[in-house]
Amino acid sequence: MQSEHFPLNTPFKPSSALVPWFIINFLLLLIFVTGFILVPLLLSESAGTLIWALGGLAVLVVLFIIWTRLYYHSMWYELHDDEMRWKRGVIFRRTGIVPYNRITNIDIRQGPVMRALHISTLSIQTAGYSGKAQSEIRIEAIVQAEELRELIRTMVRVSSGGDGTGSGPAAPRLAMGQTDLQQVLEEIRAIRALLEKKL
Repeated sequence: MQSEHFPLNTPFKPSSALVPWFIINFLLLLIFVTGFILVPLLLSESAGTLIWALGGLAVLVVLFIIWTRLYYHSMWYELHDDEMRWKRGVIFRRTGIVPYNRITNIDIRQGPVMRALHISTLSIQTAGYSGKAQSEIRIEAIVQAEELRELIRTMVRVSSGGDGTGSGPAAPRLAMGQTDLQQVLEEIRAIRALLEKKL
């Protein structure tokens, strides 16, 4: 289960291509949005307002570039035998731990800008997040995405006895013993008896 690019118990960072990827996406969005603002200003021939708008946009771009670099330096991921850990954030730091036995789905996403930069994002969903639109963790700007996905799938298989996708044949994963199951059954019978009395 060792990997040359993703050794266990050692933090790894995304590719440095994350910085240009964020900046290019931001600039494309900014061009699209400001097209609706700048075109009316150009047509109204208000030079002072246009200069202020362009100056504001330039400051916004510079601040975003600084934030993106700080965000990249704050990010790391780490694989362990039973869980993966992550950390990120410039102003508000976020850390997380995702046990492998909770992982249900691992998707690789790659948009046109990412494809040009040869990076991908792994979106990992867990049992608690399966019904939600967003993934619990995104491992962004990874060059060897297929290798990382296979490594995580292997870790999921080892920890859960399944096939690493949450859909294949898995060994029984009952966390409860026989006595626990017996207690649950007795509780269900007691609830049924109460409901029948009320009817």
